[in-house]
Amino acid sequence: MFSVKPVASDPAPPAPSLGIGNGRFFSYALPQGWRVGEDGQFALTLVAPDNKAFTVMVGNAGLPVNYPPGQFVYEKLSALRPENLQIGQPRQAAPVAGFAHAYQFDVTYSIRGVACRGTVKCHIFPAYDTAVMAMTAALSEASQWPGYASWLPLVAEQISATNGAAFGRRGIMAQNLKNSTAYAEAARQYRDWSQRNWQQVTDDRNKSVDRRAFQVRENLGGVQTYVNPFGTSTPVQLPTTYKYYWSDNQGNYLGSDDPSANPNPGSTAEWKRMPRYQP
Repeated sequence: MFSVKPVASDPAPPAPSLGIGNGRFFSYALPQGWRVGEDGQFALTLVAPDNKAFTVMVGNAGLPVNYPPGQFVYEKLSALRPENLQIGQPRQAAPVAGFAHAYQFDVTYSIRGVACRGTVKCHIFPAYDTAVMAMTAALSEASQWPGYASWLPLVAEQISATNGAAFGRRGIMAQNLKNSTAYAEAARQYRDWSQRNWQQVTDDRNKSVDRRAFQVRENLGGVQTYVNPFGTSTPVQLPTTYKYYWSDNQGNYLGSDDPSANPNPGSTAEWKRMPRYQP
């Protein structure tokens, strides 16, 4: 994940040429010299060569239809661990492709004492009783923002979801979720490899890094990770829409905010409560 280093500020570069890139879930316009940071199911970031500016698209499916856009933006920006985060008043804006409407906010914050600023948009696509929400953001050190303000927000809005599983929206219904676990499987394979090839002290260090990365990924993606009660060792990531989830042995999931709910009466399937996963 991108971090800002408190070093001497340089003027922002002029608008560069753009190249077209494609990740696993998103396509994007990559400014010359920039690199891809996060490339996951819920977020994609592009980072400037000097680490002093970046763009991001991050989103979630399965949110309540009336979820406040300002709260969504605040939660996503908080994953950066900013200091003194200030979000301006919302104003209506044009949404990116695939969304129905959007709201734009000006933001200021600090990272390790370095002032930063930028602009973010919250894009919303309501469907039935849930919504898909995504944030696009163009952010930089405050001293460089005047040079970025004219073109970096346009780069942020060129990020586009190209995979139906982006934001966890494929197959999501109100209480019947089938969630992709590709990342969890990759993490499990990495841990297995690490245990076979590294000494114990290295293993302990890697596990600590994994735990921190796991927590950041959950915060950024707006998901919770659960253990499948039917014996599989692969964790399951589910949205934060509900506090409690159940699973049947066919891989279907039900969610509820009622801890006493029991989906078994009247059902032909066996449902078991899913405990939270701890790395």
